Amino acid sequence: MKRKIIQIDEEKCNGCGICIPTCHEGAMRLIDGKARLISDLFCDGLGACIGHCPEGAIEIIEREAAPYNERKVMEAMVPKGRNTILAHLEHLRDHNETEFLQQATDYLKEKNIMMNPEKSNVEETHGNASHHPGECGCPGSMARDFKEEQAEETQRDASPQKVASALKQWPVQLHLLNPQASYFKNADVVLAADCAAFAMGNFHERFLKGKSLAIACPKLDSNKESYIQKLTSMIVDTKINSLTVVMMEVPCCGGLLHMAQTARANAGRNIPIKQAIVSIQGEVMEEEWT
Repeated sequence: MKRKIIQIDEEKCNGCGICIPTCHEGAMRLIDGKARLISDLFCDGLGACIGHCPEGAIEIIEREAAPYNERKVMEAMVPKGRNTILAHLEHLRDHNETEFLQQATDYLKEKNIMMNPEKSNVEETHGNASHHPGECGCPGSMARDFKEEQAEETQRDASPQKVASALKQWPVQLHLLNPQASYFKNADVVLAADCAAFAMGNFHERFLKGKSLAIACPKLDSNKESYIQKLTSMIVDTKINSLTVVMMEVPCCGGLLHMAQTARANAGRNIPIKQAIVSIQGEVMEEEWT
């Protein structure tokens, strides 16, 4: 069957191993100094490992692959302890993989292991084993949707001195983003140069309100091809409604618009793209649909 699965570019992979602990399903191992996909059965194709690769050596492709097997994943995962299991359940929940999540929880119930992916505290009754909290990947790149948090914060603090953030999600850096995250589905998206929000005093109100965000620097960031692939996935897979590209007036920022237009061409779906050019003093110099 054809399905989405990760592909590792061995030429780019330097064997740092940063991606290995982020794959809670156990689909990856370091072998002969390179990250390897050890089994199609264990790769869920959601790409948690991609944002952790500093060399841009991992991408998601679609190819003939054995079906992902949640039960086999759980069999391999249970001995790793509760934190790994919980991280996996949260991973499935965050990607709206309800069928796999149900299969995982059914397996845990069979084995008398009680875990709630909606809560941070975990009740475990599996044998007499005792596990202690540990690291479960980088918390700085954990996906978060802020809609509920912002609603609660607004109720707590209606002070006129406080300016509310319009940011809807985390992370925001394009290398760290999952292009198929739920907050991109049918969303209006802002692709902003790193400097734009610092130059503009009203960036949140003018461009970000009601939109999802990705940031990048077309001059300094590496592996910009992966940026194009992620933007293409947003257009094709999560079917974003529109893309607003916010660039600085400096010439190197033009690469951001080029990436967006290339992704649209690759996707074959003609979504509207707006370009906005911001001066180094924070004024919007130009704003038009392309």
